[in-house]
Parts: sequence; structure tokens; C-alpha cells
Amino acid sequence: MEIEMKGISLLTSLAVALLASNAGAATPATTNPQPSTQNDALVSTITKLDNAFFDAFNHCSAPDQLKKHASFLDPNVEFYHDKGGVTWTRKDYIDKTRENVCGHFRRVLTAGSLEVFPIEGYGALEEGHHTFCDLTSGKCFGQAKFLVVWHQTADGWKITRIFSYGHEAIK
Repeated sequence: MEIEMKGISLLTSLAVALLASNAGAATPATTNPQPSTQNDALVSTITKLDNAFFDAFNHCSAPDQLKKHASFLDPNVEFYHDKGGVTWTRKDYIDKTRENVCGHFRRVLTAGSLEVFPIEGYGALEEGHHTFCDLTSGKCFGQAKFLVVWHQTADGWKITRIFSYGHEAIK
């Protein structure tokens, strides 16, 4: 019995030591440190882009705002929606937005939910949570998570992929 207990104690000690030695391995700041000013600048840029993109989305019943909304999208943008399926082009995305969104509801970013991660040599990944509210009543009826892939090009930032998922009704 004493030998078994020592064996278990030894295994437990080894497991704890292994976990402790790897505890910081997955921490981005440990494995890939970047100056906070660079990350702050990226977060600021993507936050401003998100605000402008969705401000145009929220006012897309005005043709100039729908056009502005489209200007953020790469022509071959892919939009993945857990309830609505996949849209493969900017044209199809805008057609569906015009039909299903414009004049019907608006998107509200959940405060404090936006996170931005750099993608080396490409751009950034934006992640967050948002709520959808009826334009007539103002009542919010749904919520979801989202991911947006931003590509930084010589012509500015363009969205190449959007994922909108985990949609659920607000009761």
C-alpha cells in the first residue's frame, strides 16, 4: 500500500510539474511578445473600422450607406452564417443584406466584447458579440457571436471572411 501511495504521489508530482512548466506556453504574450503600442494601434484601427462598417450596415436602407457598407468588403468575401448558410461574393452578401436587413433591424456591439488579434503578414482577426434590434420598436430580439477577418492591403483594409454564429433569441 505504501509503495502504491508513493507511486501515485510521484505521478501526481510529475503531472503538476509538467502542467506548471507548460502553463505559460499558450500565452501569446509569452510566445510572441509585441509592443503594446503596436497592439493598441491595431485595436484602435479595427475598432474604428468595425464602427464604420456597422454604422453603414445600420443605415443601409439609404443607398449611399449600403454602398459604403459594401466598400469594406473584398469582392470575393465569404460570409458564413449558422442559420442562413454561406454567401460567396460581395454582390450576393449585399443583395441578402438589402433584402433581409435594411430597414428591418440594426446591429449593436456588446460593450467590452470586441477582441482583436494580429495575423502576421495579412491583417487582423476581430472577435466579439452583438445584439440585433428591431428598427420600428427598438426591441432587441437576437444575439450572436462573430469573427471578421481583415486583410490590410495597399488600398486599405478589406474584409475577406465573416463568421456570424451562435444566434439565439433574446427572451
